[in-house]
Amino acid sequence: MSVTGETPQMSWRDWLLTDTPASRRHARAASFYKGWLRFRTNSLAMVGLGILVLLLLIAAFAPWLAPHDPIAQDLGKRLLPLGTPGHLLGTDSLGRDILSRLIFGARVTLYIVVLVALVAPIVGLLMGTIAGYAGGWTDTVLMRITDIFLAFPRLVLALAFVAALGAGIENAVLAISLTAWPPYARIARAETLTIRNSDYISAVRLQGARPMRIITRHIWPLCISSLIVRVTLDMAGIILAAAGLGFLGLGAQPPMPEWGAMISDGRRFILDHWWVATMPGLAIFVVSLGFNLLGDGLRDVLDPKAEK
Repeated sequence: MSVTGETPQMSWRDWLLTDTPASRRHARAASFYKGWLRFRTNSLAMVGLGILVLLLLIAAFAPWLAPHDPIAQDLGKRLLPLGTPGHLLGTDSLGRDILSRLIFGARVTLYIVVLVALVAPIVGLLMGTIAGYAGGWTDTVLMRITDIFLAFPRLVLALAFVAALGAGIENAVLAISLTAWPPYARIARAETLTIRNSDYISAVRLQGARPMRIITRHIWPLCISSLIVRVTLDMAGIILAAAGLGFLGLGAQPPMPEWGAMISDGRRFILDHWWVATMPGLAIFVVSLGFNLLGDGLRDVLDPKAEK
């Protein structure tokens, strides 16, 4: 592969690992590749990445992977044990195939995770950077609002929002998002306070750049890496909060195959038919573990204070 400005014999790996990037795009590609090389050396992080890739594939191909309709009931086959022919993980109290419901439940989990990951960090980033850059009474007011949200346990506050908004998966996502943004605001504010008085920010300000442009073009990019790590590590908590709302009947509504609701349905049979509640519980455990392992790996790569 030949690259403009480089010798024709240089491979693409050598081009990415060169110490003298030819352009900004080249520098970004080289930084991404070097980060991937560091990430790849962390075996536990690769396990976490594998779990999440598997979750994505299961959710994408759920109609082809699920052996049965996840909401089809057959009372003649209720509470079948593990290993039953045609029902590998048994059936629940309504005769629905547990494996099929777990597979389709991966879609619900990803739906909640993606929506919360799109809403909460953006709100927190906006609040934190505005507070940190503006300072004064703006900082005081925004941070006191953040403190009010942080004063309540997340699940309790989410329960209050869902009770006010009504049960349902959309309202559950909104409630979790409203309770998840304060930590991101704190991180963004701390990053902004660190860099707002730096020389290059002063130079940009002297060139006539407006505060919003400085925040969006010069401060936000420096906060992204910390937020990515925090989002990844928070995904386990978000999944547990969604499962808790589903367990209490305030999240996804029947007959939607949501893992928390499946545990709630199986708790009545936990002594005699333990697999009904155990299987969705294991699914939540594995996915949460995957996000935590991935978050640890990303922290090692993206943290500028980490040892290289």
